[in-house]
Amino acid sequence: QVQLVESGGGLVQAGDSLRLSCAASARTIGTYNMGWFRQAPGKERESVANISWSGGSTSYADSVKGRFTISRDIAKNTVDLQMNSLKPSDTAVYYCAARVVFGSSWYWGQGTQVTVSS
Repeated sequence: QVQLVESGGGLVQAGDSLRLSCAASARTIGTYNMGWFRQAPGKERESVANISWSGGSTSYADSVKGRFTISRDIAKNTVDLQMNSLKPSDTAVYYCAARVVFGSSWYWGQGTQVTVSS
């Protein structure tokens, strides 16, 4: 069973930076595809950034390209999301997720709130 615990959320002002971290259970990083998702009030959950199990491929939602960076540390079993130039539209609950390679289902963390004030 994969366990994921997010941290680093908070209240910031527009233009500020924030770094989210996801602590995963052992051997998750490096064997699972990892992703960060977010869900704003009244909206569906959306993919923000993904990193492949090998770390060789990353992808981003158009709305965060150039501002957010996903990275991983296999030794620490963590996946981070560096968020720069935050906007009020980035306000949401952010979730870390893991998916078996070629699998269809995601494992989810409990989420961390990010609020960006204007």
